[in-house]
Amino acid sequence: MSASAFNKVRTRIAPSPTGFLHLGTARTALYSWAFARHHGGEFVLRIEDTDVARSSQDSVDQILAAMHWLGLDYDEGPIYQLQRLDRYREVVDRMLAEGTAYRCYTTPDELNAMKAAQEARGEKRRYDGTWRPEPGKVLPPVPAGVTPVIRFKNPLDGDVQWDDLVKGSISIANREIDDLIIVRADGIPTYNFAVVVDDWDMRISHVFRGDEHVNNTPWQINIFRALGAPLPQFGHLPIILGDDGLKLSKRRGAVSVTAYADNGYLPEAMLNYLSRLGWSHGDDELFTAEQMVAWFDGSHLSKSPAQWDPAKLDWVNAHYIKQADDSRLASWLVERLGQEGLNVSTERLAPMVRLYKDRCATQLQLAEWVRLHFVRPEISDADRAQHLTDAVRPAVQALAQRLDGLQAWDATSISAAFKACLAEFGLKMPQLAIPVRVLACGRSQTPSVDAVLALFDKKVLVERLQAY
Repeated sequence: MSASAFNKVRTRIAPSPTGFLHLGTARTALYSWAFARHHGGEFVLRIEDTDVARSSQDSVDQILAAMHWLGLDYDEGPIYQLQRLDRYREVVDRMLAEGTAYRCYTTPDELNAMKAAQEARGEKRRYDGTWRPEPGKVLPPVPAGVTPVIRFKNPLDGDVQWDDLVKGSISIANREIDDLIIVRADGIPTYNFAVVVDDWDMRISHVFRGDEHVNNTPWQINIFRALGAPLPQFGHLPIILGDDGLKLSKRRGAVSVTAYADNGYLPEAMLNYLSRLGWSHGDDELFTAEQMVAWFDGSHLSKSPAQWDPAKLDWVNAHYIKQADDSRLASWLVERLGQEGLNVSTERLAPMVRLYKDRCATQLQLAEWVRLHFVRPEISDADRAQHLTDAVRPAVQALAQRLDGLQAWDATSISAAFKACLAEFGLKMPQLAIPVRVLACGRSQTPSVDAVLALFDKKVLVERLQAY
């Protein structure tokens, strides 16, 4: 895949700061980043903030934080569209002078009435070209007090055709395309115009984006051609479906990158999982970002919608948690537990991480395991009735006494105390270990009980057992 008219592969991601970084946008960013890195090119971050009413600095901050968390480093940016208004005006003035754009004085009310009448006649709703200049055409008198919009003079004949990197060949007749508003009455450029000027100026060679933009592409291609600008190659990615089979949206579930970061997912796991939502490399399921860069040449992109699968994400994340450095996970837990008022050191948590991480799909689950060492657990009525019987109480009390008297506090010494109590009371290990697990941890199943107990403060553990 070549850069065609460009001397270097350059891709971009251009989110609107009207909310958090959506998972779909994150996938697009990942593909754009990996493609650029694969080809030794450059990746640009652009903030499309011309929707002044809905854009916010908080959203910008969240987008930047999400990009940083994912490790999607960019070579240029962030570039803000609102800082480029002079450039857009310059291009518009040129287009007006060259006759590829024109001023339109049709008011919003007139436009609505026009389209309503078209609909009543069974016609396609569109601007009727009242103010479109044509040879020999006499335009209406300019109405007083009306600030015009600027429309692009779209070609009337021929087709717009491009070879989509995902969907293959696409062709749309120009007669089906309206004369697009490129500058609003307030002077702010519209998306389809600004994005063309931006991609032109920034020498963007390849554009990956969601397939909701397929219908925008003919307009943009025609504007590129009107400006004499080189055309990037376009690749339109299918949507991501939620686990309910509907389009992944903000209205249903957590779809922001930062939400998954807060919920204890690792960035390398999220990148790995996102990459497989519309792209594949043979049967490989687990791979690093470096491997993806080596493989991602723009081929093997799926034309079909991807299915978001929370269980699959948990499986991928569990893999990376198992591989993660204990101190790294412990550092995350220090901050998380600190938010709950629990001040615990990384050194204290690292051995707990080592013991529990193989049982966890997320760092939040890991936090649940670790927390039980510092906060007295709630014991369910079912566990209390089944495991904390009067029959085992004497053995538990005896074990508490033996543990309290231990000089060495380690798994070996704790195991020896268990064995002594089992012999004394004629019990098998589960008969004593399970009640102890419930009292100490609030759950009947844990890793090896002596290893778990060794991570407790001895005084805290003995008190929990004696409270039985």
